[in-house]
Amino acid sequence: MAARRRRWRAAPEEDGEEEEEEEEEEEEKKEEGSEQEADLIERLDDLDLRNDCDVPDVPPSIDSTPEILRRALSGLSARWKNWWIRGILTLAMISVFFLIIYMGSFMLMLLVLSIQVKCFHEIITIGYRVYHSYDLPWFRSLSWYFLLCVNYFFYGETVADYFGTFVQRREQLQFLIRYHRFISFALYLAGFCMFVLSLVKKHYRLQFYMFAWTHVTLLITVTQSHLVIQNLFEGMIWFLVPISSVICNDIAAYIFGFFFGRTPLIKLSPKKTWEGFIGGGISTVVFGFIFSYFLAQHQYFVCPVEYKSETNRFVTECEPLELFQMKKYSVPLLLRAVLGWETVNMYPFQMHSIALSTFASLIGPFGGFFASGFKRAFKIKDFADTIPGHGGIMDRFDCQYLMATFVHVYITSFIRGPNPSKLLKQLLVLQPEQQLNVYKTLKSHLVEKGILQPSLRG
Repeated sequence: MAARRRRWRAAPEEDGEEEEEEEEEEEEKKEEGSEQEADLIERLDDLDLRNDCDVPDVPPSIDSTPEILRRALSGLSARWKNWWIRGILTLAMISVFFLIIYMGSFMLMLLVLSIQVKCFHEIITIGYRVYHSYDLPWFRSLSWYFLLCVNYFFYGETVADYFGTFVQRREQLQFLIRYHRFISFALYLAGFCMFVLSLVKKHYRLQFYMFAWTHVTLLITVTQSHLVIQNLFEGMIWFLVPISSVICNDIAAYIFGFFFGRTPLIKLSPKKTWEGFIGGGISTVVFGFIFSYFLAQHQYFVCPVEYKSETNRFVTECEPLELFQMKKYSVPLLLRAVLGWETVNMYPFQMHSIALSTFASLIGPFGGFFASGFKRAFKIKDFADTIPGHGGIMDRFDCQYLMATFVHVYITSFIRGPNPSKLLKQLLVLQPEQQLNVYKTLKSHLVEKGILQPSLRG
């Protein structure tokens, strides 16, 4: 019995020793794993620092202020000189913008295309300046080739959607429209293969960096500009109110920040202040509400942009939708005591303008913060020196791209319904047999609903 007790006592002692050994092994493994993880983090940090050091500085931008302005403002401090230069150039750009609006929707489309190409050029040029010392083959050529391919695809889609009847009258265009997507894909594949063939030993990683750089730039510029044009076809008001709201927010935020700014808003952009952000936001909502009221009164701004093949012109003639017809609304009880009104007459679109202006003032600036972070990453002040006091075209339109996407999503989600004119254009493109089938199906449907009499003959 005593021997058994000794064995039973020895067995737990052995088990305890084994458990202790296992715990020690696990702790050693954890320590090794943590050491390996710390070593990996240190190596990655060293790699990031080395990469940051390896990236050469982009040459500083040149002051492109006209000599006449430079002389006239020579006696002012740098702060006020920049104020006057920005103000004068802003008024000049707004005047040119109004002139283009007067010239019609086609000129606005050309303006969007020009801005898109210039923004692409500015971003790609930064990449070229940073990595030009590595002598990467075909970088700029392939970048512009991909720009042409993507524009061919998007604008070809636009032509097929909005110029269907015009295309059907041109036999040479029918082939391009019928096989448009296949041709676009073939063009892209050609560029893809050229990129693979251009890969050079010791530069693989940099070349793939620039390949990604080009594609992200295309996503930012071409895709968004395509959405801007899609918004324009819905009616010029969907183009002007969002763009003007972003411009108003930019100007108002700068003015409020210049005179009242004390509290920094975000580290990425030290000159941005809470005072400018709040003042610009309130001003933008008020501006959008009032500006929408004036635009909604005119067919030229509210009617969808359509192409008339008979006259080879873009027209904006229609019966305005309910969205652009004056309605009477009851004033909320909380506002009646302040305004003294029980009802108010306004356009339904003005309510939508509040949503657009709110986005422009709250979310739109994050496009600018994104651009500020990008510029800080490459130690540059502006994307270019195209506009004195403002920088490059991309510096002025960094917030517009977010706005374009939001407006397009907003229209498709809350506004757009069936478009009879677009449906009719698609029907006219069909073969005669297909058109007859559609006619018979539609007729039988109308007879079943009692809209047409059964004896009625087409």
